[in-house]
Formats: sequence, C-alpha cells, structure tokens
Amino acid sequence: MTVQETGKPEFASIPALLARNAKIHSTSAAYREKEFGIWQSWTWAQAAKEVDALALGLVALGLNRGDHVAILGRNRPYMYWAMVAAQAAGAIPVPLYQDSVGEEIAFVLDHCNARFIIAEDQEQVDKVIDVQDDLKNLHHVIYLDPRGLRKYDHSRLTPFAKAQELGREKQSELASELAARTDELTYDSTCVMLYTSGTTGRPKGVVLSNRNVIETSRNSSEFDDLQAGDEILAYLPMAWVGDFIFSVGQAFWTGFCVNCPENADTLNFDLREIGPTYYFAPPRVFETQLTNVMIRMEDASPFKKWLFKKSMDHAQRVGPDILDRNPVGLLDRIKYFLGDLAIYGPLKNTLGLTRVRVGYTAGEAIGPEIFSFYRSLGINLKQLYGQTEACVFITQQPDGGVSADCVGVPSPGVELDIRENGEVYYRSPGVFVEYYNNPDSTADTKDAEGWVATGDAGYIEEGSGQLRIIDRAKDVGKMASGALFAPKFVENKLKFYPNILEAVLFGAGRETCTAFINIDLSAVGNWAERNNIAYASYQELAGHPQVLATIQEHVDEVNKSVAQDEMLHGCQIHRFLVLHKELDADDGELTRTRKVRRRIVEEKFKDLIDALYDGSPSVSTVTEVAYEDGRKGSISATLEIKDAIVQDTNARIAAE
Repeated sequence: MTVQETGKPEFASIPALLARNAKIHSTSAAYREKEFGIWQSWTWAQAAKEVDALALGLVALGLNRGDHVAILGRNRPYMYWAMVAAQAAGAIPVPLYQDSVGEEIAFVLDHCNARFIIAEDQEQVDKVIDVQDDLKNLHHVIYLDPRGLRKYDHSRLTPFAKAQELGREKQSELASELAARTDELTYDSTCVMLYTSGTTGRPKGVVLSNRNVIETSRNSSEFDDLQAGDEILAYLPMAWVGDFIFSVGQAFWTGFCVNCPENADTLNFDLREIGPTYYFAPPRVFETQLTNVMIRMEDASPFKKWLFKKSMDHAQRVGPDILDRNPVGLLDRIKYFLGDLAIYGPLKNTLGLTRVRVGYTAGEAIGPEIFSFYRSLGINLKQLYGQTEACVFITQQPDGGVSADCVGVPSPGVELDIRENGEVYYRSPGVFVEYYNNPDSTADTKDAEGWVATGDAGYIEEGSGQLRIIDRAKDVGKMASGALFAPKFVENKLKFYPNILEAVLFGAGRETCTAFINIDLSAVGNWAERNNIAYASYQELAGHPQVLATIQEHVDEVNKSVAQDEMLHGCQIHRFLVLHKELDADDGELTRTRKVRRRIVEEKFKDLIDALYDGSPSVSTVTEVAYEDGRKGSISATLEIKDAIVQDTNARIAAE
C-alpha cells in the first residue's frame, strides 16, 4: 500500500478500493449470483456503477453522515453493494443475521439507532414492521425483492431498484456531495459494525475501522498468496465477521470474484458449479459433508464399501504427507495416485472442493479425525484462529506446517501473549476500535496498550511454535480430583461420528463427566429407513433402543481415545443421555453461529443434569420450545440414562 505525501494511505477505505478495482480490474468478474438456475455476472466496473447509484439514492432519501444502516438478508451482490454504498455515503453498515427473530432484530436496531434498513424480501420487511413501534429512530426501509409487498404502506418503504433510479436521476445534483463524503473517509473512519454472537449474554456491537479491515485483509491475503483470479462462494451469514472479511475485505483488496448461491437448498450444486479456489467453512459444514458421504457409503455395495475403506486408510496414512510435499515412497505414491483416480478425485468433485487451493476452517475447534479426513483427500484445508474483535485473523496455518491439534502461527502483524492463567492475549492492526456504547466492556476486553483478552486458554507448542487452544477459558476447569476439564476436546471427538450432531459435556467441579448428545436426524433417519424402522418424530427416533446402543458404542470408543491423553484422560464420560430435541438457536440454546450457549443449556436442563449425577436410570422432563411461526409450546419426554465404559487410566500409566 502506497502512502501519499499527506501521510494518508492511497486506499484508505473500501469505496476507494472499489474505485481502484473498477479501473485496474474493470472487465473482470467481481460478483456472480445464481438466480432461476442461471449465473448472472457483474464486472468490477459494473459493480462500481451499481454502488454509486445506490449511494446517491440513499443520500437523496435523507441518509446522513454517521447514520447506521442495517443490512438484513442472505448473501446477494445487492446486499454487499448496500454495505459499500452506505460507507461511500458516510454511513456505517450493520449487517444482521437473516434468520434472526423479531426480538433479536429489535435489540440490534434499537442499540445502534439504525435510521435506514435495507432488507432482502417480504419476510425480512415483516420482521421490521412487527417491531417498528419500538424503533423510534427508524427513517426508511429499502427492500430488494418486491414480491408480496405491493399493497404495503410505502410511506417509508422504497424498492431497491427505485432507490438506485432516484440516485441516477439526482446524480448531477448530488454527485459532489457524495464525492465529498467518500473523500472524507480516512483509515480511522468506521468501516462496519458487527455484532457478536452473544454466547454469554446480549450481543455487543464491534466497531471496526478501515484500518482494521484493510490492514488485516492485506496481511492475510499476502500470507496465502490470494490473487485476483481466485474464486470464493459467499454463503455464510453476512453478519458474521468472516464473511465480511472474505467477501468484502479480501475480495476488494485482491480483486477476486465473490459468488453467491441461489439459496440454501442449491448450495451444494452451486458449490460444485463454481469450484472455488479459496474456501472457508466452519467445522459444522465439514461435519455435515462427511456425514453425507458416510450415509451414501452405507447404501453402497459390499465391494465399494471395501474399496472405499482400503483407499481411505491409505489416504489417511500418506495423503497429508503428499499434500505437504514430504518424502513418501514410490509404491505409496502410486497407490495414492490410483486411489485419487477411483475414489479421492470423484469424492472431491462431489463435494465441490476439486479446485480448492486454500481452504480454512474456524469458529470452533474441529475434530482431528474430521480435519485429517479432508487433508488426506489432497484438500489444502488449514485452521485459523480468530475473533470478531480481531477482524478474524489471530493465527493461521502456513502451507507445509499444518497440524490437526494446533491453529497456526501468528498472522502477519499479530503479537501473541500467553498470560499466567493460560489465557491467550493478542495485539494487531486488526484490533477493534471499541464496543459501541459500551466503554466498560471495551475496557474489560482491550487494555490501554491494545492487548485483547480472547477468553480462550491455550499454549504455544514447542518446536512448531504454533498455538494450541485447549478450550474457552471460562469453560476449562478442574474436576473434583484436580484433573483438567476441557469439554470441547471430548465433544469434538463425539461429533466425528456421523450419527452425532452435537454434544455437551459436564464435569467441572464434579467427580465424573457426563454428557448430553443430539443425534443427526439425516444420518440416523437414513439408517432407520434402510432398516425399515418406522418413527414419527425426532424424539421417537432419539429414544429408539438401537439408536441408544449405537450411541453407546460411540461414547465407549471416545472414552478409549480420551484415556490415552495425558492431560485430559479424566474427561471420560461416565453417564450420558440422548436429548429429546435438537439444540436450537430459536430456543436460545445455540447462537446464530451455532455455538452452544452452555450456561443456558445448564439452566434449562438442570433436571436432566441432576439425574445424570444422582444415579437415576431415567428422567421425565417437560421442555419449552419455539415454533417457526413464533408460537411457544412444550414437549414432554422420558429419557433413558446410559452408563458408559470408562477406561482404567492407572492401568494405562502403569503399562507405559
């Protein structure tokens, strides 16, 4: 990045990077979107015109400098243009989770005093209308898809296309005003405000500057040599910091193309059609893909099952070394090459990951077995560790230095510090400015020297110099025996099994560990169909004796694995139950990014936890649930509690 004589960076904002790309990448694809089964494309020059028209329209509709503009919808080029248009007009975009319910939307809109909302369709507009009486600062709503909205009161509603049309009509009148607002943007101007997932309480508005976003995007792009010719698929929530950095920050810095799928149902097909070269997915996505693979193999012939197992066993042994260009024998290379022709190549193509040059996973720890599975196929999957407050990147794994147990070395420009209590602290150009209207939380998280407390416990591994995260610092504890308690370690091992969707471990301060388990309905349902087992609901299937027996086998196998860990062998599961319902974000048990809200789960299912520890063979419970239409209801169930086989760690230590 060059610096002009004034000391101001040449590209001090996202709109400045857009203007640059419209010149040097003018004919290259900037955005693609699949609509009605057809891919539509916009070049960087065309995207710049779309953004300019909307920015002028926003100014004409009364958008002021410093206003907050909420963005509510799925990944679409228009919604990304809305964020950049708001920035160009001197305002601050605030993307929201598209599946947020009215109460969650109302909290964010009220907290940031949003004056403008750009919503995707009738569903999102209806959510705003339901809570608009509580939004005293709301000035205008712009909607993208007009279907179903023709008879609505349009005194404060404007179609997206009409806002752009208004901007084009007012161009001669407002062009100088818009140019002045864009030119006023500096490296320290606010680029975006993103709300945390609210794992432990109300979400906080994280204020990120242009400096935070651009410096982080530049450093991380150079780390992995991202180029203008790369392709990504933008499908993760726009309110999540990762999507903003990948689909806006890095995309605008490097000039690569952002591809938006048609909808969630066509995602896998769209992924295969695009064949991204740069790909990110949270562990849950990789877990789901692996589950689907295993389900398909259950329906395969005995020979195909045998061939798949033999090939994958060989891939697990030599695939990662071949990927990292480590020495591998000629015979093993030949066998791997043949396996690639018959198994690995077609499988990667089915998953849509054939062209992936750089792949990342983050958000929470991924099970080592799942991670190794993808790398054994020749997919350059790596881990990164980050936070909203860091503009994502704290550590990254370099090519040739990938470990399933670690999350990488410090990203360029990042400093790490492991404090005496084991908590990880960092400092970098990406460190957030503040929590909006929350100076106390800002001071608790970031000190005067810019060091940020991650809330995670970890250590630097000797030799590799990579960071290993044990668990959330608040979740890591001691058992009554003094043994270390780190729930994520065990939970991720359980989630490697396709039948298990989610697991929650308990044991801090107690003599033994116990667990809740959610079955994966697609995997277990497929098994039930193949075995002619009828079931009427998730609850009925989760309590089926054969399902419980299968989960018991998985728990016992995990206990064998955990017993081998010198630090965490005390976390073996003594008793468990299979929950009668899936943990759900709408019920408050998960965040919108699908992270378990442990404290809420502990409070909500206290009766079940008590039964796990008092020796009861079963427990009856009633649980409140929220339906998709907003109604509340309850479900009752009697759950069987199972005892697991616990390995004798003393015998293991004696044998060693």
